[in-house]
Amino acid sequence: MKLPLRIAVLISGSGSNLQAIIEYQKQHPELYEIVLVLSNKADAYGLVRAQNAGIEHLAIDHRNYPDRAAFDAALQKELDAKQVDLVVLAGFMRILTDGFTEHYLGRMLNIHPSLLPKYPGLDTHQKAIDAGDSKHGLSVHFVTPELDGGPVVLQATVDVSPKDNAQSLQHKVHLKEHLAYPRVIAWFAQGKLKYQNGQAWFNQNPLEKPLQYEEIESI
Repeated sequence: MKLPLRIAVLISGSGSNLQAIIEYQKQHPELYEIVLVLSNKADAYGLVRAQNAGIEHLAIDHRNYPDRAAFDAALQKELDAKQVDLVVLAGFMRILTDGFTEHYLGRMLNIHPSLLPKYPGLDTHQKAIDAGDSKHGLSVHFVTPELDGGPVVLQATVDVSPKDNAQSLQHKVHLKEHLAYPRVIAWFAQGKLKYQNGQAWFNQNPLEKPLQYEEIESI
């Protein structure tokens, strides 16, 4: 795959992970270039981050479309027009259709705020607290039609303190997200990471279990 990799980042909110990906790009411009930032909300602060970084950005309001398929078709049109190599979901709060995920299968990543398969869906931090978990964290995974069910590439853990609430736990996880997500994108750009036969492969070998962020500094 020709470098720098052409990536698009899909957001719905503040875009803190987008900012981390932007900063990593500045340090490693040979690996990837963000060619488009897309949001389903025109007031998402992540669009301001994209503008400040001089990155093309666009809002496509899902409420203007009759159904998910029509909205996803509009997204796909914009992404394909930019010849995107990798789609990066960074707090994009929309359930994608099977057709969309199949179109980008092996070329779309998501970051989820839990140690999958624990707590797919929403409110993961509160769920971890309610369950009395001592560990919580994040998972970066390939996107498949199954919600939050694609093969996990990398996980990072944080300790859950008795004093934590959902907000403080979210902050801990965010700090790890901002380190982990750009690293996985870089692996994909370098050809170290790929999706094959329904599995994530790393360095030419299928991942039998997710990589752990705390163990990857030598990778």
